[in-house]
Amino acid sequence: MPLYKRQIKKLLRIKERNLPTEKEIQKITETNCQEIFGLRYVSSEFEFNNLRIDTLCFDSESNAFVIIEYKKDRSFSVIDQGFSYLGLMLNNKAEFLVEYNENSNHSIRRENINWSQSRVIFISPFFTSHQRAAINFKNLPIELWEIKFYDNNLIEYKEIEPLETSEKIETITGSKFIKDVTREVKTYDLDYHLKKGSEKTRKLFYLLREKILDIGNINEKYLQLYVGYRIGDGYINFCSIHFYKEKLEIPILIPDNKLKDPKKWTRKMPKSYGWAKNLKLFKITSEKDIPYALDLIKQSYDFNRNR
Repeated sequence: MPLYKRQIKKLLRIKERNLPTEKEIQKITETNCQEIFGLRYVSSEFEFNNLRIDTLCFDSESNAFVIIEYKKDRSFSVIDQGFSYLGLMLNNKAEFLVEYNENSNHSIRRENINWSQSRVIFISPFFTSHQRAAINFKNLPIELWEIKFYDNNLIEYKEIEPLETSEKIETITGSKFIKDVTREVKTYDLDYHLKKGSEKTRKLFYLLREKILDIGNINEKYLQLYVGYRIGDGYINFCSIHFYKEKLEIPILIPDNKLKDPKKWTRKMPKSYGWAKNLKLFKITSEKDIPYALDLIKQSYDFNRNR
């Protein structure tokens, strides 16, 4: 979709620049990986076992490593290369841990890393139809992001969304290597969370979810512990939902002085959880709780929308 700049009553089309070099893409991404993806930059050009990782990052939300690769070659296989990088990581965990600890202000222990949430991001100015089709599997730990450079110093990062499918790559591949990786690397979907609940809490979830998605441009994300809700392409959850048999627990991200909670439902998230300091937690157990819960959620949405 072309970009336009509004000039009084007319629209001026923003021209796309010539394709940038891989190094230019890499430099901009590494400098801004927190802003773009919500990831902590670890290191660049990490080489091990004859494979070089362009950018190594860490996702503090999932406590997992993320590998970023930059491509302009249209012939590469996203599946083969993606699983090669994941296999390299899973077979050499100690080296990745050392790389993190040597390049970060604080250290992390091996047992605190969620290796099952490891993933690979490919960034390129263009992906072929074959490459786009290659990620159309359920819960694939590989992401494709197109980057575009425009006049007026405008840059666009856009994720290529896979088609909805029930097919898993491990069920159709004959590769033992890919099957070994998928046994350890896990991605999650809505069904995974629904199974943790009960008929009662699933019904509550669907009622609340419909109202949350109606608030605005909301993106629903599935992580290991919860279903998260973000504004547009942002990476911050303004609320999330944790499933239990008798209740739904809902954290919202908003400081005390911005929250109106006359019923005093919310409580601060314990520091021991290591989550954001402004995170508040409340629960709902019945349909009559939904209107007040939605009001609290909307307050968090409004606060985070303007950040």
